[in-house]
Amino acid sequence: MTHDPQSGASKQTIEQIHERIIAFPQRFKNEIGKIIIGQEEILDLMIISLFCNGHVLITGVPGLAKTLLVKTVASLFHLDFNRIQCTPDLMPSDIIGVEILDDAVHGLERKFRFVRGPVFTNLLLADEINRTSPRTQAALLQAMQEKEITVVGTTHSLQAPFIVFATQNPIDSEGTYLLPEAQLDRFLFNIFIDYPSLEQEIEIASLAPLDNGNATQSLLGHDDLIQFQRLVHDLPIPRHLVQWIVKFVRATRPQESEDDDVKRFVEWGAGVRASQSIVLASKAKALLSGHNVVSSEDIQSVLLPVLRHRIIINFVGEAETWNSDRIIQNLMEKHSFSFSD
Repeated sequence: MTHDPQSGASKQTIEQIHERIIAFPQRFKNEIGKIIIGQEEILDLMIISLFCNGHVLITGVPGLAKTLLVKTVASLFHLDFNRIQCTPDLMPSDIIGVEILDDAVHGLERKFRFVRGPVFTNLLLADEINRTSPRTQAALLQAMQEKEITVVGTTHSLQAPFIVFATQNPIDSEGTYLLPEAQLDRFLFNIFIDYPSLEQEIEIASLAPLDNGNATQSLLGHDDLIQFQRLVHDLPIPRHLVQWIVKFVRATRPQESEDDDVKRFVEWGAGVRASQSIVLASKAKALLSGHNVVSSEDIQSVLLPVLRHRIIINFVGEAETWNSDRIIQNLMEKHSFSFSD
């Protein structure tokens, strides 16, 4: 048997990468803690979403630093960042770009030239996405799923990684448009940001306003993130856990579920993409926790943010104050015995 002189170097490189991944969450929290106080669970989910190359819907009342959080994450990963302020008059061309007719120069024929929109970036923040029209919301569908956009029959690829972070306000319904189920399903996570604790709010109030965007230092480069994303995809997950995930997702559908609450209160359950998202997110969670294989605890930690926006409650459920979180938690209690590896 011949010895490959590169194998040792490759193995050492992989081990070094794993060490960097395990150390990264704490480094990330320490650095972002210079600007963002608290929100530990939110930060964990944001790291997972970046390592999964997954889009995130952030739901929270105004003034909780949602925009600042996303902008800071982009700077920590040294990613190109663009922000769209979604308004009722925002047009699809304002997001994806537009073709313009150039003036003739030195007798040359006038030609159309494509001017790229803000979607051509690594991290796109769609602020208050539910304030823009369904037509404009739909402009992001192809970009989010296929990482490309089509204008006048020409397809333009987006640079990798491409991740959308969208925010929405849950309490101000006037002048807003509900996101369609097809678009909600494109988001890996729906993250709720709540008010900070009393101690955290006192600390926030004591912070001096930031004068510039250089308060944090980049922790990872563009290529590092792509490398980490590949490792997430390659991490193994036991087949019996994949089977459990699929059965759990199917149990959220009233047509297939044996759960009385699901049959009575759920209009639509989670689709096939939900199972794929849970598998991918649990892999990222396992990698960040230093695991060599996905465990049941990794799955449990991502179920709520993956599924909460994929389960639609019917009128009866809304009248009885049910929501998707309550449905998911009830199912987790009833199916918890399946988590014994």
